[in-house]
Amino acid sequence: MNIIDKIIFIVYILGMLGVGFYFLKRNKSTDDYYVGGRSMGPWHIGLSVVATDVGGGFSIGLGGLGFLIGISGSWMLFTGLLGAWISGVFLIPKVYSIARQQKFQTFPQVLNFFYNKNVAVVAGFISAIGYIGFSSSALLAGAKLASSTFPDLSINTALLIMGILAVVYTSIGGLKAVIYTDTIQWALLMGGLIFIGIPISYFAVGGWETINSVLSPEMMSFTNISWQEIVRWIVTIIPIWFVGMTLYQRIYASRDEKTARKAWVIAGVFEWPFMAMMGTILGLLARVAFESGMFAQWGYLPNEAFDEEMGLPVLLNTVLPVGLLGIMMSAYFSAILSTADSCLMAASGNIKTDIIKGFSTKKISKRANLVLSQFITLIIGGSALLLATKLTNVLDLMLYSYAFMVSGLFVPVVATLITKKLNPTAAITSMIVGGSTTTILLILVNAKIIDYLWYQLDPNVFGISASFLSFVLLNKLLNNDR
Repeated sequence: MNIIDKIIFIVYILGMLGVGFYFLKRNKSTDDYYVGGRSMGPWHIGLSVVATDVGGGFSIGLGGLGFLIGISGSWMLFTGLLGAWISGVFLIPKVYSIARQQKFQTFPQVLNFFYNKNVAVVAGFISAIGYIGFSSSALLAGAKLASSTFPDLSINTALLIMGILAVVYTSIGGLKAVIYTDTIQWALLMGGLIFIGIPISYFAVGGWETINSVLSPEMMSFTNISWQEIVRWIVTIIPIWFVGMTLYQRIYASRDEKTARKAWVIAGVFEWPFMAMMGTILGLLARVAFESGMFAQWGYLPNEAFDEEMGLPVLLNTVLPVGLLGIMMSAYFSAILSTADSCLMAASGNIKTDIIKGFSTKKISKRANLVLSQFITLIIGGSALLLATKLTNVLDLMLYSYAFMVSGLFVPVVATLITKKLNPTAAITSMIVGGSTTTILLILVNAKIIDYLWYQLDPNVFGISASFLSFVLLNKLLNNDR
């Protein structure tokens, strides 16, 4: 990486840290820290939502999908559009007015309102664990990007740099810093992809003639995917829009219900087709470059083992000229930080508000509350960083984290939308049964103790099914006994 690119990148890093320090002095309470003062507009909220959801794991993961299966990988984010619009129609009208009135700061507080405190505490544990995993996937994505950009930089060293940056900037700035920088970061990423990454990569690999000659026809097809993978994305990604702590924080941060619903429409459109197509196209172009021997200068030879998620960053490092590489790398780091910071905020909110406060009745000052929140965010960031050093695949880690939260939390949330007869014991049982089922099946499959599940379906299908059955049976039985 040329010195000019390094200077551009360093200036970007300092700018993001500067935003965090700017809001450090302006956050006066946990309401400012966790929900941005409840005064944000639709574009800031919408772009922050899509930056958080797509930014880290998905931006690198989409490139990996494009490298492996081509354009069909874009269907993954179509489920994101569906999730955004469905939750905008059914969830936001249900929770916004209640959250505003009750001054909620976290997602489990909704469950406390409809069930009881014990349900909220269990939900807080599940959500916090899931978001620590999701934070790890974002940090790992950043490390892969950094190590491919700087060949002498190991993955673990890159992880340490990304971790320190994300944790310091997030812990001091709070949600306002996150949302405002997300807007800047997302604009930077979109502009970088549209005007720099895609056109330069397209011509660098040889244009359509080379693409057509190197790639097999199915790579350019929208049907190069199994129905089981489609089901996996549906049951993992759509439900997260109903249980994602980062999303609830942004609902609460919106100035009114109309703002929140508009923001969800904006987020859905930017997920698919915009980011979905651009991410997979760049991954596909990386495959062309790899098969054509363009990565040989970095030691990656055709027909040899290659991490597909390294394809996109190696491509950019190969084809972009001095100056533009620094801008494009900053754009991708922006996307990654957009996810890491939001997920750290979510896990911090769960632990501070839903778990610690759930077990303690001791009152402390606003300032002490704020300092405690910042300290918790710092500790969570360190835990996420440690987890990232133990795992290797960004997309898998991200989807596993999603699956754990979804299988435990989705059914009790949906129940609040369709019935007034809600039993706390049924909710807690369904959370434990759903989350445990998915986790156990994931362990068994990954350890090769069992080769595959029924019809090769994703473990999350069975986790949600088990959660649903346990909730329905117990909720009916316990309500009848009243």
